[in-house]
Amino acid sequence: MLFLKELTFFFALLNPFLLSLYLLEFFIRLDRSTFFAVLGRSFVMAGIIFSLFALTGDGLFTHLLQVRLASFQIFGGILFFIFGMKMFFEGTGAISAIRGEPEYLSGSVAMPFLIGPATVSASILLGSKLPLGQAFAVIWITLIAAVAGLFLLKALHDWLRESKRELIDRYIDITGRISALIIGTYAVEMIGNGLHSWLKI
Repeated sequence: MLFLKELTFFFALLNPFLLSLYLLEFFIRLDRSTFFAVLGRSFVMAGIIFSLFALTGDGLFTHLLQVRLASFQIFGGILFFIFGMKMFFEGTGAISAIRGEPEYLSGSVAMPFLIGPATVSASILLGSKLPLGQAFAVIWITLIAAVAGLFLLKALHDWLRESKRELIDRYIDITGRISALIIGTYAVEMIGNGLHSWLKI
């Protein structure tokens, strides 16, 4: 079923395990209520933007910015590829360089992982592949599931932080390396799709 296929793909882009690495500093610094207040605002912001792109398709690029969606996919894929390489060789320290200033918490969470080249492109394609209601459902179900997953990971982190610090460090290292491979794979796919569309036009 196309709906389940697109739901699985969108969730893979916004999976809580990758996001937990990106939000690790916030896991440590913020208490639970503050963390979820920031998380809620960021995910609502992302959901509105994804829904807008699903509704308008690539019109914002072709009509407003006068560029092809394929160009956005190629450039976004290159950025993701560079980041994936840095994360694979440098570990989670590569995340700090692109996260932005920590005082702008909601924006720091939303950009660039929630609202990034891969998720924006996926939102546009959702709007073209599925009826609009189903596209919105994919977006908001994914975001709710991601928030629930992060809620559980935050609670687990707080519970294990002192007693199982070595286990947490090992989880971060292993998950970071695996996530780098996934990011690199998506990056190559984005570049390939963008080149295919760009050359075909």
